[in-house]
Amino acid sequence: MPDNTPAHEACLRELAGLIERSTGEDGLHTTTIPALHFSRLSAPMPLPARGVQEAALCLIVQGAKRAILADEVYDYDASRFVVASVDLPVTAQVTQAAPDAPYLCLVLKLSPSTIAELVTEAESARAPLPPPSRGLCLAPSSVELLEAAIRLVKLLDAPQDIPLLAPLVEREILYRVLCSPQGAMLRHIGIADSQGQRVAKAIHWLRQHYAQPLRIDHIAREVHMSPSALHHHFKAVTAMSPLQYQKQLRLQEARRLMLSEVMDAASAGHRVGYESPSQFSREYSRMFGAPPLRDVERMRNPRTA
Repeated sequence: MPDNTPAHEACLRELAGLIERSTGEDGLHTTTIPALHFSRLSAPMPLPARGVQEAALCLIVQGAKRAILADEVYDYDASRFVVASVDLPVTAQVTQAAPDAPYLCLVLKLSPSTIAELVTEAESARAPLPPPSRGLCLAPSSVELLEAAIRLVKLLDAPQDIPLLAPLVEREILYRVLCSPQGAMLRHIGIADSQGQRVAKAIHWLRQHYAQPLRIDHIAREVHMSPSALHHHFKAVTAMSPLQYQKQLRLQEARRLMLSEVMDAASAGHRVGYESPSQFSREYSRMFGAPPLRDVERMRNPRTA
């Protein structure tokens, strides 16, 4: 159940003020704490955006957002946080934001090594490990989690303390998530040779080699799984098959190449691994709702598209 207590609301207000002071304008903002960054937006997004959600804790403190993984919809706001335990291709859209109450989100990248240490040391994080589950999950934010987040953000005002104290506070935040009912997938990432960690390695391989022909047997050998087990657990974690995952990576990268590097559709398709321009155009249209040239024009000139 969402926590609507005065203490929870007070933590959200304090954290929102701290993030607003550190940002001041819309966009993504890095910080002097390497794993920590902020997102700010003063109006809802007119169109959803596709991208790869890296493994991270996302804590909205003001506003609301929708994320779509395959055909699954995740709506969340300041009452709940989202954890992506692995890198996942998602469609995302900020749905609630205003100039006087902008969307504000704290993002903390996950540290697999810290998670592994916590799983080893913390008895409460060593519950029996269930099979791998979806790599994107929502959970109610607690006062304890928010208080730790406040302490982490406040360290930005004391840069001399960051090297020593930031890792300790990050560790506490990850501990809070690990001990929640939604912490099981994170524990998979921290346990050597678990099925979840093997899936994470397969995802990493795909991200590094997405333009190459997909050979499930080869990836299965790389991560020490049978092809059938890889397919089963991969879909449990990502809501898609390895082939569907690769296709999303390819098409997103092709779109980026056409937008940022002014590359023509045929060249972009070939760069990301498509041998057939017609197949590239067909799959691109299915994913983005328009052929490559029309979609890129729409992205560059949204008001006239």
